[in-house]
Amino acid sequence: MISRIDHVSIAVKDFEKAREFFMEILGAIPCTNAEDDNLKYYWEMFSVGDLSRMELLKATEEGSFLDSFLESRTNGAHHITVDTPDINQFREMLEEKGVPYFGFREASDNWKELFIHPRDAFGILIQVAELNSDDWLSDAVKFPPDQRWEIEKTADGANLVLAHPGGGKARFPFSREEIQNLINDLEMAM
Repeated sequence: MISRIDHVSIAVKDFEKAREFFMEILGAIPCTNAEDDNLKYYWEMFSVGDLSRMELLKATEEGSFLDSFLESRTNGAHHITVDTPDINQFREMLEEKGVPYFGFREASDNWKELFIHPRDAFGILIQVAELNSDDWLSDAVKFPPDQRWEIEKTADGANLVLAHPGGGKARFPFSREEIQNLINDLEMAM
């Protein structure tokens, strides 16, 4: 029912300092962002490495849903988001197992979500979402819709770069010998 962890979300007081840290130290690549006037917060998604993502959150004004979290912790992991292929099926499973959830909404065709409270999930807020991860990524870290792979020549072979089903690209280095073995295996499979 869960495809993978999509991202870890970190709430911070000094957004610019945190943004700079993650970009300079971890090489995080900014992807997409938005401000929510109702909940009074701003979020920005980042790619880290080939397949990992993180999100930074900040309150935009007093009365933000982040206020009590930031008062008690200053900064920290706010929630993890896991990807499900079918939010309604996952919700039914939670109901069958007696696991409470809240905040169920089908915001659009590319975003449906619900939350499991930290008291019911061993101390961490879990956001379960049905989504297309590529919708939230920078063009720099994903393929166009009609492309699933590319080859990057290296000094001793090549990198095979594949579109990952969870969004983004996965890079696999191959030596010349491994490339030949892969070609042979593909030919045998045909």
